[in-house]
Amino acid sequence: MNRPWCGWLVGFLLCAVSTEAQVIMPDREREPGLRTNVFGLGLAAGSASGMGLSFRHHLPSVASYQITGGIIKVDDRLSYSLGAELQFDLARGPVSRFFVGGGAAYFYSGTSSHNEMVGPARLGVGIGGEYAGGAGLHVIGDLMFTYFSDGTVLPLPQIGVFYYFY
Repeated sequence: MNRPWCGWLVGFLLCAVSTEAQVIMPDREREPGLRTNVFGLGLAAGSASGMGLSFRHHLPSVASYQITGGIIKVDDRLSYSLGAELQFDLARGPVSRFFVGGGAAYFYSGTSSHNEMVGPARLGVGIGGEYAGGAGLHVIGDLMFTYFSDGTVLPLPQIGVFYYFY
């Protein structure tokens, strides 16, 4: 059987020349390290450290802190929370980290003059992890043993999504 394309294929493979291309690598100085301040803005939700808009600051060490707050007012109903969290890295990789942390928050829900929540003040201690999803977007989750001001203690999850800028 006559196959003229086989000759072209053999000729092409025999004449193939190795080529090189130049690739622009990402700027390594923009990747966060232990000696770099990293700031983040996002949304967080948790019983131990508040719900709403959140600011995060990774200090040039293994420590970081987060401040979270949110408010909703409809007619005479008011709901808000204000909280903070402190974290210390146990293990840190290029796209993830594992940490231990503690948080405190105050929640309010009711009319403008009366808080109807039974345990509005909370303290929590626990562990968590963070994963870099790419392009500065990070997802965080932790499990905090949360103490409510009415005496209740519950292991509750917390989540957050942050955009980091360097």
